[in-house]
Amino acid sequence: MASDSAADASEVERLYEFGERLNEAKDKTLHEDDYQGIIAAVKGQSVKAKQLAAQLIPRFFKFFPSLAAEAMTAQFDLLEEDEFGVVACVVACVVFASLLSDKYTEISFVIRIQAIRGLPLLCKDTPEHVPKIVDVLGQLLIYEENVERDAVQKALMTLLRQDVKASLTALFKHIEQGAENIREKVICFLKDKVFPLKAELLRSQAEMERYVTDLVKKSLQDVTGAEFKLFMDFLRSFSIFGDGVPPENMQELIEIIEGQADLDAQFNVEDIDHIDRLISCMCMALPLFVRGASSSKFLNYVNKHILPVFDKLPEERKLDLLKNLAGTSPYASAQDSRQLLPSIVMLLKKYMPLRKTEEPKYNYLECLLYSFHHLAHKTPNSTNSLCGYKIVTGQPSDRLGEDFSENYRDFTERLKSTEEFVKNSMKKLNQAMNNHDKAMSSAKTQEAKAKIKNEQQQTTSALRICNNILAMTQPLHAKAPSFIGDEKINLSWKKPVKQSSASAAAGGKRNMPSINGSSASTGTNKKARGGGIAQNQLVDRALQGLSQGGRRNGRAGRRGARGGRARGYH
Repeated sequence: MASDSAADASEVERLYEFGERLNEAKDKTLHEDDYQGIIAAVKGQSVKAKQLAAQLIPRFFKFFPSLAAEAMTAQFDLLEEDEFGVVACVVACVVFASLLSDKYTEISFVIRIQAIRGLPLLCKDTPEHVPKIVDVLGQLLIYEENVERDAVQKALMTLLRQDVKASLTALFKHIEQGAENIREKVICFLKDKVFPLKAELLRSQAEMERYVTDLVKKSLQDVTGAEFKLFMDFLRSFSIFGDGVPPENMQELIEIIEGQADLDAQFNVEDIDHIDRLISCMCMALPLFVRGASSSKFLNYVNKHILPVFDKLPEERKLDLLKNLAGTSPYASAQDSRQLLPSIVMLLKKYMPLRKTEEPKYNYLECLLYSFHHLAHKTPNSTNSLCGYKIVTGQPSDRLGEDFSENYRDFTERLKSTEEFVKNSMKKLNQAMNNHDKAMSSAKTQEAKAKIKNEQQQTTSALRICNNILAMTQPLHAKAPSFIGDEKINLSWKKPVKQSSASAAAGGKRNMPSINGSSASTGTNKKARGGGIAQNQLVDRALQGLSQGGRRNGRAGRRGARGGRARGYH
């Protein structure tokens, strides 16, 4: 062991001599043999020599371009250093090997940390090596030890600040092509360390935002639902997609979402993942519809492929789809409204009973009536043939010479029947509210109060639905009704609009409008544009559980028959 120590000291001393000569030399290229000696120390047995080599290789790297590949390989070898594996081979006793394990693991750890810290220095004066070094550091993000992982992240941030374009390109290649465990770590690194610093890192803002947008678009071919939402949120934060930008910028984001929704794919009603993906993507697209992007492709796909098989959809998906349609309908074009109205009327008739049979699905009706009003507002004369109205626009499509009186009779009878159901339900719900109030006043435990509060919330929601239905059915009895095309109706799943103190004082009564947050009689209250928190809740529910591993069967389940990653939207 004494001879080993002497040899170790001799090797370290020799490296110091190489380093001193290189440091003092004016023309360092004349001392190539010294630099090669430093590189060779990586393959030796001396731990201290390896630690010193990890510092000296980056320090003099730029002076020996002909040895660049050899020097980088040596630095990379230090990252894989496992001193215990070498020593264990010469330790005769297994007990000694066990006792020495922690010591040599710690030694290897120190060497790796030194090597990691040296990687950015390889690029300081030779930026052409940034992509390769970032590629290696991206693979090292899988380290579990905090100190090692922190060293890797700091090294990556140094290179990102040096050359953000080359660094991001290398990182995104891991997302596109990397092993599953590596790509997940890279995405987490981007989310936690890079995205929050976009203002600092993305200088030449518009140019870099455009460059990163292109990188993201390439990566979105194979992501989970949670990853897609992460990247879309990041893109929406860019100035090139901010307020006041041209509509074509918004349309670019819509096209990204359309691609994720697979709107060019043949629809299979048994493909639950596709249904969930479509619902989630419509939610993500809604704020962009508000800002002027076209909803045509989504609405046409839903009208052509989904609504004809609506009855076959899973029950738990039907309401979410109808909510999305309702949220999108105010932003439909006149042409899309004309095409979609027949399907909406067909569903309305299905869920508005002609006779007093079974109670209708009120939450479905709220969505369908809201969609009907907003679509009909844009193309009112389409309702002449569908519902028997007599709306005059002066266009041939008014079809006033044809007799649709039977359609009118049928439609208004369904409206009356629905209203009777709703009014009866409201009486029961109001009574239930009174019972809840009495129960709350007599409740003794917090558990009992929490249960009653939950029941109150459910009853309040049901009352809001009923009130909205009446507000939307009442105008439809006229021969030429005025359709609601503004924000008068605040849908029940959205945050209630608070009444101002002035309007509350003027109204006097505290009845249904105050529960609903919108007044059926006056319609003066406004809902927040873009769906507010309700839209986010739909997205979150569609993406529920993805943070715990939404990808199906790892790498093997990549987007089913289409060859991509199963995106876990359900």
